[in-house]
Amino acid sequence: MDRFAVMNAFVRVVETGSFTKAAGALGVSRATISVSVQQLEEQLGVRLLHRTTRRVSLTSEGQLYHEKARDVLAKLDSTEQLFRDAQPRLAGRLAIDAPTRIARRVIIPALPEFLARHPGLEIHLGASDRTVNLVEKGVDAVVRVGLLRDSSHIARPLGAVAQVNCASPRYLARYGQPAAVDDLDEHVVVNYAPNFAGVGSWDYVVKGEERSRPMRSLVTVDNAETYIAACLAGLGLIQIPIYDVRHHLDSGALVAVMPRYLPPALPISLVYPSRKQVPQRLKAFATWVTEVFKRHGMLDLESGAGRPERRRRTSR
Repeated sequence: MDRFAVMNAFVRVVETGSFTKAAGALGVSRATISVSVQQLEEQLGVRLLHRTTRRVSLTSEGQLYHEKARDVLAKLDSTEQLFRDAQPRLAGRLAIDAPTRIARRVIIPALPEFLARHPGLEIHLGASDRTVNLVEKGVDAVVRVGLLRDSSHIARPLGAVAQVNCASPRYLARYGQPAAVDDLDEHVVVNYAPNFAGVGSWDYVVKGEERSRPMRSLVTVDNAETYIAACLAGLGLIQIPIYDVRHHLDSGALVAVMPRYLPPALPISLVYPSRKQVPQRLKAFATWVTEVFKRHGMLDLESGAGRPERRRRTSR
């Protein structure tokens, strides 16, 4: 326990007259309370409580410490209440759509934290790699990774995610290790096309200039899960946000290739319908999800995270 928690444990023991009752009130074990009070006494170098099998009572030093501790905790609670009162209580339904991997691996594990901050909210989270019509589906906002197509929606830039080129050891054993763009003539890619439209390509940046070249593919997939699975199976090279495959790279299941020919970082945005009044619950979600992305090392902050909202073009 930290110092305030130890202080609070001692005050609860005094107020309830029992280690067991104090433990029940704080939702911890009796042993935890006992050890905390013992550590407090050792730290202060005085005995605070007389203990018997039936009751506990204060020593003279304990009486003084109890009075001071109670005042400190009251002031702390009063200070925190000032900020709690300043925050509007958010309530209602918030419908968000996000790419499947981000929804499953990033947002869902952190969502209890957001709901603990705002217990009045009800979250509807859709997970899809395909285009979602915000108005028809009744969605408040979508998390979108990649360039945004023409639309009248509003996009809040959150930053950009770095990408990596990957292959499986099985693929490299068959096709060899590509080192330069010319080597790609002998290679294939897994074609990622959410609507099964378009052909495979290899995107890369040279001296700040973005380039792309068509590539042969043996398989086309429509979502990120099968895109990664196809690469693991040795069906082709892939280009993907590094956060999405970091665990595979660490384990050796995938290998990073062609580090000099990486694709451009992908912008990540929160897209929502054009409206004059953005709900407070959506603003709160935008702030929180940016924090979560930062913790996962997803964002290149120089690419736009935290900038004011502005009108953008989007496909959703």
